Amino acid sequence: MVEIFNDIRKVHQFAAPCDELAAHIEFFSESMPPVESLLRNNLAPGFKSVKMFPSYTPTFWINLGTPYYLSVADKTHLIKAGDDILVLRDSSVEKFKQPTDHIFTVKFLPGGLEAVLGINQATLMGQVINLNTILPQALLKKIKLPLCFDERLALMQSFLLRCYKGSHNDHYVQFVTDCIENYDAAGMQINTSQMAEKMFVTSKTINRYFNKVVGTSPKNYFSIMRTRVALTAYVNQKGVFNPYDFGYYDMSHFYKDVVKFTGQKLAANF
Repeated sequence: MVEIFNDIRKVHQFAAPCDELAAHIEFFSESMPPVESLLRNNLAPGFKSVKMFPSYTPTFWINLGTPYYLSVADKTHLIKAGDDILVLRDSSVEKFKQPTDHIFTVKFLPGGLEAVLGINQATLMGQVINLNTILPQALLKKIKLPLCFDERLALMQSFLLRCYKGSHNDHYVQFVTDCIENYDAAGMQINTSQMAEKMFVTSKTINRYFNKVVGTSPKNYFSIMRTRVALTAYVNQKGVFNPYDFGYYDMSHFYKDVVKFTGQKLAANF
């Protein structure tokens, strides 16, 4: 399965964060066993891997099942049964599917890991981090008990909420969050210079802030964000898709970004 081109959400349960964490966490999720997935979605568990594209969204993967392999930046890692990890998603990530997979996930928005836990995501580039160095072992042990998704969600969210209430609002993180919100509100049709003008800073300053908080330039991040949103819209409603709605000059401009972002041509997936 390939993210966006295929509906990966069908094999997971999802939950949105509480209002206090909504600005920093995109979602909580848990993979469903193959039999349950088949019963709920009529989806045969025949795919061998799940490929995800860059997003700069730090993600916790807590392993509730058996070992699996994960490819990050073209390097393959064996994630053992007791291993829990954090990945930045600054490059493509491919998880090789096993019938006994069972993973609880927390996906942060860019800068969210720093806002909630005080960890700068720019230091995580291209790495697979042992989650035991970040989260209390007692919390991880509780989450791995035979609980339901809602119970695991409550445990994790309660911990993150306590951490967030004890954290200090960082000017750099807030600035980048505001820029991302402004970019979305503007229909993803403003460039870095226009964003800098809107935020009353220089282009040099906005580049420095993004590299410090996100780990990449605003131009690269906004390009990824626009391509992800536009491609999702194209896949969901191809017949009414209009590239101009996302700031593209024409369809060829959109196609070029899709290939750059995914490494795949649209024709190969439709």
